[in-house]
Amino acid sequence: MGWWQLNADTLARSRFVISPFAETFAALKLLHAGTAAHPGEQAWLRDHTPGYRARLAADPVAAHLVRAGLGRSWIADFLCPTQKDGETFEDLVARVRTVDPAAARAHLTVSLAGPLPPVLDRDDLPDRAAALLEYVWTETVRPDWHRRRRVLEADVVARTAQVGQGGWAAVLDSLHPGRMRWLGENRLQVNRHEYPPREISGAELVFMPVTPKTGWVSWEEPEIYALVYACTGALADPGNRPVPTSLATLLGPARAGVLVLLDSPMSTSQLVAVTGQGLGSVGRHLKVLLDAGLVERRRAGRSVLYSRAAAGEVLVEAQHRADTERS
Repeated sequence: MGWWQLNADTLARSRFVISPFAETFAALKLLHAGTAAHPGEQAWLRDHTPGYRARLAADPVAAHLVRAGLGRSWIADFLCPTQKDGETFEDLVARVRTVDPAAARAHLTVSLAGPLPPVLDRDDLPDRAAALLEYVWTETVRPDWHRRRRVLEADVVARTAQVGQGGWAAVLDSLHPGRMRWLGENRLQVNRHEYPPREISGAELVFMPVTPKTGWVSWEEPEIYALVYACTGALADPGNRPVPTSLATLLGPARAGVLVLLDSPMSTSQLVAVTGQGLGSVGRHLKVLLDAGLVERRRAGRSVLYSRAAAGEVLVEAQHRADTERS
């Protein structure tokens, strides 16, 4: 397994970062894999895969580049530079574009775990990679970046609250279950690959959520290390929590949907991001549910989190059982 050694100060100074570039690279990985983790991704792939394939068909070198760069156990370093403080999407794409061609080819031999195919033995690989990333951003991410950003911000709120409730170990164990976990003795497992451990104490450690169901690690030695992880399923695909028909009849579909989602604490902004409802509508639903004693609220830092109260749990479970018995 691959793990990082870090001291308490490094973890205490770590922070969450929302990165349009990481979101774009995650979208590229999803387009390349072509496999959806949930219905939301399936719909997104259905909308954007034809255009992506047409883009690669028009640039066969870029198609070879993607296949080589997104290796089974390693991503070519030059394709996904780690975002530093204050850098924009355009800044990171510029960094990709100005990579030394020889370095880009060397990175590809690592991700391929073998020799570079003749079609990629050329000097314009960084420019082609940058152009493809710009395409993915412009055509598939930027049109709904506002919604994506709200989802990512909501995930950060939830993770920050989790730090206060269960400490950093609980958060780290939940970022990428089965692959990432706190090992104790200042060790963080970052993946299941057999890579040498890295000492990162004193460096900047950042956590970057993305909406596609993927994740990776990157770094700019010795300054900054990044852990990219998929945001929670409820945020990425709210359709994975069905609302009991009888509960929707009782409370109304929108209000029932809010109650069902609150099996884990969420802020108003999270609920807006997940449901697609307006801030005013979500606020009204929460007030009715609060007045009825079905949800409760508490403050976590600067955020107010809502969750189902005991009465709300009983109601949702009863309606689920009722629907099951009728089916």
